[in-house]
Amino acid sequence: MKIKKILSIQKKITDKNIIVNGWVKNRRGSKNVFFISLNDGSTIENLQIVCESKSINEEVIKQITTGSCLSVSGLLKTSDGSKQTVEVLAEKILILGKADADKYPLQPKKHSLEFLRENAHLRFRTNTFSSVFRIRHSLTFAIHNFFNLNGFTSLHTPIITSADAEGAGEMFKVTNYDLNNIPLGENGEVDYSKDFFGQKTSLTVSGQLEAELGALGLGKVYTFGPTFRAENSNTSRHLAEFWMIEPEVAFADLKENIDLAEKMLKYCINYCLDNNKLDLEYLNMRLKNEESQLKKELRSESSLLERLKFVVNNEFKRLSYTEAIKILLHSKANKKKRFRFQISGFGDDLQSEHERYLVEKEFKRPVVITDYPKEIKAFYMRLNEDEKTVRAMDILFPEIGEIVGGSQREERLKILQKRMKEMNIDEKHLWWYLDTRKFGSCEHSGFGLGFERLVMFVTGMKNIRDVIPFPRTPKNAEF
Repeated sequence: MKIKKILSIQKKITDKNIIVNGWVKNRRGSKNVFFISLNDGSTIENLQIVCESKSINEEVIKQITTGSCLSVSGLLKTSDGSKQTVEVLAEKILILGKADADKYPLQPKKHSLEFLRENAHLRFRTNTFSSVFRIRHSLTFAIHNFFNLNGFTSLHTPIITSADAEGAGEMFKVTNYDLNNIPLGENGEVDYSKDFFGQKTSLTVSGQLEAELGALGLGKVYTFGPTFRAENSNTSRHLAEFWMIEPEVAFADLKENIDLAEKMLKYCINYCLDNNKLDLEYLNMRLKNEESQLKKELRSESSLLERLKFVVNNEFKRLSYTEAIKILLHSKANKKKRFRFQISGFGDDLQSEHERYLVEKEFKRPVVITDYPKEIKAFYMRLNEDEKTVRAMDILFPEIGEIVGGSQREERLKILQKRMKEMNIDEKHLWWYLDTRKFGSCEHSGFGLGFERLVMFVTGMKNIRDVIPFPRTPKNAEF
C-alpha cells in the first residue's frame, strides 16, 4: 500500500499485516531495535518502521542506510511515540536498492537549494521538492479540469514553428543541416530551402496564434505545452524552456477574458488548498523559517497560506494603465526615488517593483491592469478608439508581479495589417493568420499563463528553477 493511503485509512487496517515500499529518509537506534523513517513519495509524511533484531537478520540491518530502497512486510500497529499515530513492526525487509552511505548526497541535514539543483536527479526525495512537484501535479490537473468543465477543447499546437508570435526574435533555431557544411545562397545567407522543412524554423515561444485559429472554428480552446525562449538571462524568473497555458475564446471581449482568467486562477489555487494541505503547511513553515533569517524589511508581509487565501477571497481590482501610471507617478516610493526604475509618465513599461507596489501597498488585493500603450504591446492586440492604447490586460499577484498577460485580439484585417507594418512583421509569414480575418472573423480574446510562475506563487519558491523538474538555463542542460 502507498503510505498516503495507509495513513488515511489507518483505523481500518491497524493490527493487520501490510507491505510498503519506499526510500529510507533516516535511521536510528541500537543493536537490538532501530527505527526507519520510510517515504514513498505519495505524501510528505513518513511511515516509521520498527526493526527488532529478533525479527530482522543482523546482516540486513547493517546494509540499510539513508537513501536505500526497501520493501517492508509487517504489522501496522498503534504507536507509543508522540510523533506518529501508527508504525509498522517489521517482520521482513527486502533491500531493493542499496545506497552507498559515504557517497549518498542527501544526508539527513539541511541542504541549500543550489546544492539540490546540482543534484536535481535526487531532489525529488527531499521534503521541499516532493511537496513542490506534488503541487505542480495538482495545478496541472486543476487546469485541465477547469477547462474541461467549462466546455473548452484541448489543442496541441506545434512545438516547431515558422512564426514568431512575440516578434522578439529570441528563438531557438531548428535545423537538420550538418553544422559543419551549411548550404549558403548567392547572398551568403543560409539557404533554408534545402533544410528539412524547406524554410527557416524554430522552437515555439507561444501557441497563441495557432490557438486563435482553433478558437475561430471550435469556439473555446486552450493549449498547455512547452515553449522556448533563447534569452540569455540568468535571473530567478527566467527559463529557456517553460510551460504555458493559453486559452482563446471566440465571441469574447476583454472583460470576459479577465473574468475567465480570474475564475481559473481562483479555481486552481482552491484546488491546491483542498488537496495539498500537508504540502502547503510544510512549505508555509519552511518559508517562515527561511525569512526569519532575513532583515525585517526583506521579509514578506504575509505567510504563504495567507497569500493564497488573499487571492481566492478577494475580487481582483481592475484599472487602466493610465490610472496605474498616475498612482505610481504620485506615490511616495516614486517621489522619494525608492523605485529602482523611476516612473516618468505615460509610455513607461511597468517593472515588477511597480506591479508589486500596486498589489501589496496601494490596493492590497490582486490587480488587473488594462489598456496599455500600443508601443509596448504586441501587434495582435485590438486597437482602442483612441488609437494610442490596446485592449491588453495583465494580472498582478503579491510577491510575484505579473502572472497572466492577455488581450482582446485584433479581428479587423486592415488595422491588423497596419499594426504588422508598423512593427516590421512580414505578412507573408503569417498569411494563414490574416486569412482568419478575411473569412468569418469575429471578436475574440485570450491570455497566457506562465505555468512555472503559478507554481512559484502557490509553493512560495523564490527561484523558477526550483519549480520545474529539470531547468534549462544559459549554459545548463544537465540531466
